[in-house]
Amino acid sequence: MSIPDGLRQAYENADYAVFFEPELVLRIGERSERLERLMEFVHVPAAAFITAWNPGSLPRASAENQAAAEALEGLVDAAGYPRYRGEGRDPEGGHPPEPSLLILGIYRENAEALGRLFGQNAIVFIERGGAPQLVFLK
Repeated sequence: MSIPDGLRQAYENADYAVFFEPELVLRIGERSERLERLMEFVHVPAAAFITAWNPGSLPRASAENQAAAEALEGLVDAAGYPRYRGEGRDPEGGHPPEPSLLILGIYRENAEALGRLFGQNAIVFIERGGAPQLVFLK
């Protein structure tokens, strides 16, 4: 199943916000000095931004989404990855925000596996020194 162009563009234009003070907003293709410093401080080579909400970009009931988000947090915590809560946002406000996690120190293969496990079309992956990039899983 391929991802429609409009949905791809929505992923590319989204704001990937991490709940810091002040908030850290990641954008595809734009390197973040703040994230770079955080990754350096924690001594990790990479990070990923992943949601468990609305698998396949199909709206789910709030309770179902919340249960999936808790399962994602549980797996990430059990694996020992440092993580921060955030949300993916449509900057135009056309779609509601999706609670997400910024996971530090996760290898790309593991991040992709988590995204697939939760039925996601894509994840955001960041290598230290680079800009956030979309990784399509379907």
